[in-house]
Amino acid sequence: MEKILNYIDGELRAPLSKNYLENYNPAEGKVYSYLPDSDADDVHEATLAAQSAFRSWSSLPAEKRSAYLQKIADLINRDLDQLALAESRDQGKPVKLAKAMDIPRAAANMSFYASAAIHFASEAHITDTQAINYTVRNPIGAAGCISPWNLPLYLFTWKIAPALAAGCTVVAKPSELTPMTAYLFSKLCMEAGLPKGVLNIVHGLGSKVGQAISEHVGITVISFTGGTVTGKKIAATAAPMFKKLSLELGGKNPNIIFADCDFEQAISTSIHSSFANQGEICLCGSRIFVERSLYKKYVDELVKRTKALIVGDPFDEATNLGAMVSEAHMNKVLSYIALAKQEGGKILAGGNQVKLTGRCAGGYFLEPTIIVGLDPQCRTNQEEIFGPVVTIMPFDTEEEVIMYANSTSYGLSATLWTENLKRAHRVSAQIKSGIIWVNCWLFRDLRTPFGGMKQSGVGREGGWEAMRFFTEAKNVCIKL
Repeated sequence: MEKILNYIDGELRAPLSKNYLENYNPAEGKVYSYLPDSDADDVHEATLAAQSAFRSWSSLPAEKRSAYLQKIADLINRDLDQLALAESRDQGKPVKLAKAMDIPRAAANMSFYASAAIHFASEAHITDTQAINYTVRNPIGAAGCISPWNLPLYLFTWKIAPALAAGCTVVAKPSELTPMTAYLFSKLCMEAGLPKGVLNIVHGLGSKVGQAISEHVGITVISFTGGTVTGKKIAATAAPMFKKLSLELGGKNPNIIFADCDFEQAISTSIHSSFANQGEICLCGSRIFVERSLYKKYVDELVKRTKALIVGDPFDEATNLGAMVSEAHMNKVLSYIALAKQEGGKILAGGNQVKLTGRCAGGYFLEPTIIVGLDPQCRTNQEEIFGPVVTIMPFDTEEEVIMYANSTSYGLSATLWTENLKRAHRVSAQIKSGIIWVNCWLFRDLRTPFGGMKQSGVGREGGWEAMRFFTEAKNVCIKL
């Protein structure tokens, strides 16, 4: 059985402790590989390598940094099928979803920042005839990048690409639940000839590796995507050390359906935004609010289409929903379904574990679930579930639905469906979310900033914002 290795100073290395953790295929409920049980000593080695490489990498002409990143992007595209298969085995998602979204977007991340490295611009201000002020942005140092399990390679590259493009070196930690694509990625970096120490990947538990990255004095900036509780712990460790922080955390995102929407688009996209990747996307619309005059028609059609979705083997092209990432996470989602019933909710579709036969008989599968009849303030509507579970509630006025949408402690994303342009602008301005999609979902332009409000995080990723995050600015004022 394959043993995943750390990638430190340009080499694949076993953990210093020689200890390994089991890596499960959630569709089968079986161990299929082992990953390093790394600790602070491995992180220290990786940090020393990153610090050693920083001087040469940060001073390398942007065109050469760009060429390395583009080469890696090309290799991702070349190995798309292999990477998609690995991601499905690790995370349980359908292979066709990994091939259509996750892996292509990972390549796009690397390619975008390959270009951004050579087009990055700074600012200059002429103060009448008195002076010229210009801003110089320099890479900040060794960066710590901690990525989640739900979109393993997509979000891993989303973090490391702007850091490398800006001239930083990186110590990265992929999730211990989904390590395989990051391991394969390290091999692509070696094939691309990436200089040693520029990127270092340390596998292991968050309590060991993530904590060690957060507290290491040689790492000056932390970019983290994951749960809000973990984000608070990272902030508590790193903030007193005055480390620069970007935290992209949880979401409880509203999907608002006005009666004047394009009904077919709203329904078909809502199916996708509710249940894509088994609902294990921080941007999924888990709370659906429907204008009362459209409520019954919308609910009936959504239930009908949800019941037609196929939960099955991720390798099967017909499968719509694959496995949950782990047995523990499946049980967590099931506990919220039980809670919803206790809180007075009615299950209109799903609500149960799915038992498959054959290869996937031991896998962690759930039915896509629709719940109605809940109060907007109940726990089911306030806490992040992160699974194929949505609640639906009616509303009568804009003011009412805005209040509902903003009622949680999260503010990551929101979706609006309306053909009224004035309403779209008016409601978007009042929703407290970092990104608002109008008549679409998960449409991304990599030039735009991305991030949440409230407990959905601090800082912005994407576009120039991400590259600026990995730099420190100084102002030069020249008296004329």
